Amino acid sequence: MQTKEVALLIQDAVLLPGGRLEIRVVTPSDLCMVADVLKGHYDLAFAPLKVNSELPCYIAATQCNIIDFNQLEDSSLSIVIEGSQRLKILSAAKKRDGCWIARALPCANWCDEPIAGEFEIISAALEQFYQVNPDLLELYSQVHLEDATWVSQRWLEVLPMYNRDKLILVEQPNCHKTMDFVLQLLKSHVDV
Repeated sequence: MQTKEVALLIQDAVLLPGGRLEIRVVTPSDLCMVADVLKGHYDLAFAPLKVNSELPCYIAATQCNIIDFNQLEDSSLSIVIEGSQRLKILSAAKKRDGCWIARALPCANWCDEPIAGEFEIISAALEQFYQVNPDLLELYSQVHLEDATWVSQRWLEVLPMYNRDKLILVEQPNCHKTMDFVLQLLKSHVDV
Protein backbone atom coordinates (compact mmCIF):
# COMPACT_ATOMS: atom_id res chain seq x y z
CA MET A 1 0.00 0.00 0.00
CA GLN A 2 1.10 3.53 -0.70
CA THR A 3 1.52 6.18 1.96
CA LYS A 4 -0.63 9.30 1.93
CA GLU A 5 -0.47 12.78 3.38
CA VAL A 6 -3.26 13.57 5.86
CA ALA A 7 -4.25 16.45 8.09
CA LEU A 8 -4.33 15.31 11.71
CA LEU A 9 -7.22 16.06 14.03
CA ILE A 10 -5.83 15.12 17.44
CA GLN A 11 -8.13 14.60 20.43
CA ASP A 12 -8.09 12.63 23.67
CA ALA A 13 -10.41 10.00 22.20
CA VAL A 14 -10.51 7.04 19.84
CA LEU A 15 -12.48 6.91 16.58
CA LEU A 16 -12.59 3.74 14.48
CA PRO A 17 -14.02 2.84 11.06
CA GLY A 18 -17.81 3.19 11.04
CA GLY A 19 -17.75 5.33 14.18
CA ARG A 20 -19.01 8.88 14.41
CA LEU A 21 -17.92 11.69 16.65
CA GLU A 22 -19.03 15.30 17.05
CA ILE A 23 -16.15 17.68 17.66
CA ARG A 24 -16.12 21.36 18.53
CA VAL A 25 -13.58 23.22 16.40
CA VAL A 26 -12.42 26.44 18.05
CA THR A 27 -8.74 27.10 17.40
CA PRO A 28 -7.75 29.02 14.26
CA SER A 29 -5.38 26.21 13.25
CA ASP A 30 -8.16 23.60 13.47
CA LEU A 31 -10.49 25.86 11.48
CA CYS A 32 -7.79 26.21 8.78
CA MET A 33 -7.34 22.44 8.78
CA VAL A 34 -11.08 21.86 8.31
CA ALA A 35 -11.08 24.38 5.45
CA ASP A 36 -8.10 22.64 3.79
CA VAL A 37 -9.84 19.27 4.11
CA LEU A 38 -13.12 20.59 2.68
CA LYS A 39 -11.20 22.18 -0.22
CA GLY A 40 -9.69 18.76 -0.98
CA HIS A 41 -6.09 19.69 -0.12
CA TYR A 42 -5.76 16.84 2.39
CA ASP A 43 -7.60 13.79 3.60
CA LEU A 44 -8.52 13.99 7.29
CA ALA A 45 -7.24 11.60 9.94
CA PHE A 46 -8.38 11.40 13.55
CA ALA A 47 -5.67 10.37 16.02
CA PRO A 48 -5.64 9.90 19.81
CA LEU A 49 -3.53 12.44 21.69
CA LYS A 50 -0.23 11.18 23.10
CA VAL A 51 1.62 13.44 25.52
CA ASN A 52 5.39 13.44 26.05
CA SER A 53 6.06 11.80 22.72
CA GLU A 54 7.98 12.53 19.54
CA LEU A 55 4.70 12.39 17.62
CA PRO A 56 1.73 14.41 18.92
CA CYS A 57 -0.45 11.29 18.73
CA TYR A 58 -0.44 7.51 18.81
CA ILE A 59 0.51 5.83 15.53
CA ALA A 60 -2.91 4.14 15.23
CA ALA A 61 -5.23 6.65 13.54
CA THR A 62 -8.37 6.57 11.42
CA GLN A 63 -9.01 8.33 8.15
CA CYS A 64 -12.38 10.03 8.35
CA ASN A 65 -14.83 12.21 6.50
CA ILE A 66 -16.66 15.30 7.66
CA ILE A 67 -20.30 14.30 7.23
CA ASP A 68 -22.00 17.28 8.90
CA PHE A 69 -21.25 20.62 10.51
CA ASN A 70 -23.11 23.26 12.50
CA GLN A 71 -22.39 26.69 13.89
CA LEU A 72 -22.89 26.64 17.65
CA GLU A 73 -24.45 29.39 19.79
CA ASP A 74 -21.01 30.73 20.72
CA SER A 75 -20.14 30.98 16.97
CA SER A 76 -17.72 28.06 17.14
CA LEU A 77 -17.96 25.24 14.63
CA SER A 78 -19.16 21.73 15.39
CA ILE A 79 -18.26 18.98 12.91
CA VAL A 80 -19.43 15.39 12.77
CA ILE A 81 -16.78 13.02 11.47
CA GLU A 82 -17.12 9.38 10.45
CA GLY A 83 -14.20 6.96 10.50
CA SER A 84 -13.53 5.05 7.30
CA GLN A 85 -10.04 3.51 7.14
CA ARG A 86 -7.45 2.49 9.72
CA LEU A 87 -4.08 4.22 9.29
CA LYS A 88 -0.60 3.98 10.75
CA ILE A 89 1.07 7.36 11.28
CA LEU A 90 4.68 7.17 10.08
CA SER A 91 5.72 10.81 10.64
CA ALA A 92 4.17 14.18 11.38
CA ALA A 93 5.13 17.83 11.06
CA LYS A 94 3.50 20.99 12.33
CA LYS A 95 2.79 23.64 9.69
CA ARG A 96 3.25 27.36 10.34
CA ASP A 97 -0.49 27.76 10.85
CA GLY A 98 -0.37 25.16 13.66
CA CYS A 99 -1.95 22.27 11.73
CA TRP A 100 -0.36 18.85 11.93
CA ILE A 101 0.24 17.06 8.63
CA ALA A 102 1.23 13.40 8.71
CA ARG A 103 2.51 10.72 6.38
CA ALA A 104 0.29 7.68 6.92
CA LEU A 105 0.02 4.13 5.68
CA PRO A 106 -3.46 2.59 5.20
CA CYS A 107 -4.01 -0.59 7.26
CA ALA A 108 -6.59 -3.33 6.86
CA ASN A 109 -9.92 -2.69 8.55
CA TRP A 110 -11.45 -5.46 10.61
CA CYS A 111 -13.83 -7.66 8.58
CA ASP A 112 -17.54 -7.73 9.41
CA GLU A 113 -18.55 -10.75 11.49
CA PRO A 114 -21.92 -11.87 12.83
CA ILE A 115 -22.46 -11.83 16.60
CA ALA A 116 -23.39 -15.23 17.96
CA GLY A 117 -23.88 -17.09 21.22
CA GLU A 118 -22.93 -15.46 24.50
CA PHE A 119 -21.50 -12.45 22.65
CA GLU A 120 -25.03 -11.26 21.86
CA ILE A 121 -25.05 -9.73 25.34
CA ILE A 122 -22.41 -7.24 24.16
CA SER A 123 -24.74 -6.06 21.43
CA ALA A 124 -27.69 -5.80 23.83
CA ALA A 125 -25.57 -3.85 26.33
CA LEU A 126 -24.48 -1.41 23.61
CA GLU A 127 -28.11 -0.91 22.63
CA GLN A 128 -28.91 -0.10 26.29
CA PHE A 129 -25.90 2.24 26.45
CA TYR A 130 -27.26 4.16 23.46
CA GLN A 131 -30.72 4.38 25.07
CA VAL A 132 -29.10 6.03 28.10
CA ASN A 133 -26.90 8.23 25.84
CA PRO A 134 -29.28 9.29 23.03
CA ASP A 135 -26.94 12.08 21.91
CA LEU A 136 -24.44 9.42 20.78
CA LEU A 137 -27.11 7.30 19.10
CA GLU A 138 -28.35 10.42 17.31
CA LEU A 139 -25.07 10.56 15.36
CA TYR A 140 -25.96 7.33 13.52
CA SER A 141 -28.55 6.92 10.79
CA GLN A 142 -28.08 3.14 11.12
CA VAL A 143 -26.68 0.93 13.85
CA HIS A 144 -25.25 -2.50 13.14
CA LEU A 145 -25.88 -4.39 16.36
CA GLU A 146 -25.68 -7.69 14.44
CA ASP A 147 -22.04 -7.05 13.43
CA ALA A 148 -19.37 -8.03 15.96
CA THR A 149 -16.80 -5.68 14.44
CA TRP A 150 -19.13 -2.66 14.48
CA VAL A 151 -20.26 -3.38 18.05
CA SER A 152 -16.74 -3.97 19.41
CA GLN A 153 -15.39 -0.82 17.75
CA ARG A 154 -18.20 1.28 19.24
CA TRP A 155 -17.37 -0.15 22.68
CA LEU A 156 -13.71 0.82 22.24
CA GLU A 157 -14.79 4.36 21.43
CA VAL A 158 -16.97 4.79 24.52
CA LEU A 159 -15.32 2.72 27.26
CA PRO A 160 -13.65 4.87 29.94
CA MET A 161 -10.13 3.52 29.44
CA TYR A 162 -6.76 5.05 28.70
CA ASN A 163 -6.13 5.40 24.97
CA ARG A 164 -2.96 3.31 25.23
CA ASP A 165 -5.00 0.41 26.62
CA LYS A 166 -7.69 0.76 23.95
CA LEU A 167 -5.07 0.81 21.21
CA ILE A 168 -3.67 -2.55 22.33
CA LEU A 169 -7.06 -3.97 21.33
CA VAL A 170 -7.38 -1.75 18.23
CA GLU A 171 -4.08 -3.06 16.86
CA GLN A 172 -5.28 -6.68 16.90
CA PRO A 173 -5.99 -8.31 13.50
CA ASN A 174 -9.73 -8.67 14.26
CA CYS A 175 -12.39 -7.91 16.87
CA HIS A 176 -12.10 -11.19 18.84
CA LYS A 177 -9.94 -9.92 21.74
CA THR A 178 -12.15 -6.85 22.07
CA MET A 179 -15.27 -9.02 22.16
CA ASP A 180 -13.70 -11.22 24.85
CA PHE A 181 -12.60 -8.16 26.84
CA VAL A 182 -16.01 -6.45 26.72
CA LEU A 183 -17.81 -9.70 27.58
CA GLN A 184 -15.58 -10.24 30.63
CA LEU A 185 -16.07 -6.61 31.65
CA LEU A 186 -19.85 -6.95 31.43
CA LYS A 187 -19.82 -10.25 33.32
CA SER A 188 -17.74 -8.71 36.10
CA HIS A 189 -20.29 -5.89 36.60
CA VAL A 190 -23.60 -7.69 36.15
CA ASP A 191 -25.14 -11.06 36.66
CA VAL A 192 -25.34 -12.55 33.17
